[in-house]
Parts: sequence; C-alpha cells; structure tokens
Amino acid sequence: MIGKQGRVTGKIGPGLVGEVMIPIRGGVEAFYAHPVDPRDEIPVGTLVIVVEHQPPRTVYVAPAFG
Repeated sequence: MIGKQGRVTGKIGPGLVGEVMIPIRGGVEAFYAHPVDPRDEIPVGTLVIVVEHQPPRTVYVAPAFG
C-alpha cells in the first residue's frame, strides 16, 4: 500500500478526514485520508502518494509532485 498513488475525492486538511481513491486489487477503492503534514490542505483532484497505511482503510498521504 505504501508508495501507491491515488486521487483525492474528498478535501484533506487540518481537522478534516478526507477521501482518496486508490487503484488496488484490480479495481479502485476509497480510503479515509489524512495529510502526512497535519498543516497541509490537499484539494479534490490532487494526485497523492500513500506514505503510511493504518488498516483497514486509513492512509496518510502527501501530494505527488512531478
């Protein structure tokens, strides 16, 4: 799971539980998402990378640059 890319479908930010869609197991699944840096705001549509996974459905993400 760590290192996978996904797209934000629910705004991620301080005090918010966002949502990302991540391609996995031949489909695309939704995960609850938090920013790695708790001060970051990540808008809908942003491509992100999973930095930490807390099973079953929570991920910590950072924007994917490049």
